[in-house]
Amino acid sequence: MPRDYYEVLGVEKTATPEEIKKAYRSLAKKYHPDVSTEPKEVAEAKFKEISEAYEVLSDQEKRSLYDQYGFDGVKQQFGEGGFTWDNFTRADDISDIFGDIFGSMFGGGRSSRSRSSPQQGDSLRYDIEVTLKDVLEGKKVKLDIPHSVTCESCKGTGGKDGKVTTCSKCGGSGQIQMVRRTPFGNMVSVTDCPECRGKGKSSAEKCPRCHGSGRYTTESHIDLSVPKGIEEGMRIRVPNAGNAGYNGGPAGDLFVVVHVKEDKNFERDGANIWSEITTSYPRMVLGGEETVTAIDGDKVVLTIPSGTQVGTVLRIPGKGLPRMNSTSRGDMMVRVFVNVPKKVTDEEKELLQKLDASAGKGAKKTRKKLF
Repeated sequence: MPRDYYEVLGVEKTATPEEIKKAYRSLAKKYHPDVSTEPKEVAEAKFKEISEAYEVLSDQEKRSLYDQYGFDGVKQQFGEGGFTWDNFTRADDISDIFGDIFGSMFGGGRSSRSRSSPQQGDSLRYDIEVTLKDVLEGKKVKLDIPHSVTCESCKGTGGKDGKVTTCSKCGGSGQIQMVRRTPFGNMVSVTDCPECRGKGKSSAEKCPRCHGSGRYTTESHIDLSVPKGIEEGMRIRVPNAGNAGYNGGPAGDLFVVVHVKEDKNFERDGANIWSEITTSYPRMVLGGEETVTAIDGDKVVLTIPSGTQVGTVLRIPGKGLPRMNSTSRGDMMVRVFVNVPKKVTDEEKELLQKLDASAGKGAKKTRKKLF
């Protein structure tokens, strides 16, 4: 089993995508087998380890699965033998570090493809807030999400009326090779063609609708179902609701992050909820009943056993929150406190003094001496 991915890259679990990318770029420069001062076998193993960590943590969906379920959440993304270079899809993020070294190492993965090939669009994140009542009952949420879509006028080509020609500079590949001198010798890097910006196609006139980009921004209405029992920070994936893909590629996904608003009457603990009541001293001594309001609005009669102590927790089964993907509910936990009046009448004062003088004498036990 590999080490913790955050530990491998040397970042916190709250690290931003930019911090994760920066950490990987720094480590890649240090451990790439062609430039590392470490023995080749050590450098190759280390470079593969940090690349595996970056593959998971740089992908929003994979990172979410890893944060929730650990290695078991992402192992299905790789083959039976675990992570291989065929699984690495992030070479484009760092291709300017070592040029096309990555393309040869990764066996023709994304790094060897130009922007002229179909590519998935960027995924988007949207945060919403729900109440504990919404967690109890579920909720329908209407969202208006701004995102990019493929231009209908030019069918994503960027040319007026969809008319484009093969780029003469790169021959339609979308990429050109450049030789750079480095302290480690000459390196050949593959970069996007500056003439067509990596598309491999050019047009005499730009599409007036999208100004030649092949995409434009619009707003889509989405009806989202928040399931019962959802917990703080959980993500709901809406497939193909992100930004449009490139060159006929699929759209990215939308990830809706759910935040649960604090409630003034109840505190959540998983599927259980906590509440408090104050009762009288006689009820705690003699026993009695109190009526409490559950989160669903039901009035529940709570039995207080005789001899109940301050801070005792009483359980009401099945009056908590639903469990995800289950028909069962958690419990309601009620902590009991005593109501101490600030003022008493003369008669109450006399009764309390008599009670203080005699309370508990019948149950007095002889204690053993300390010495």
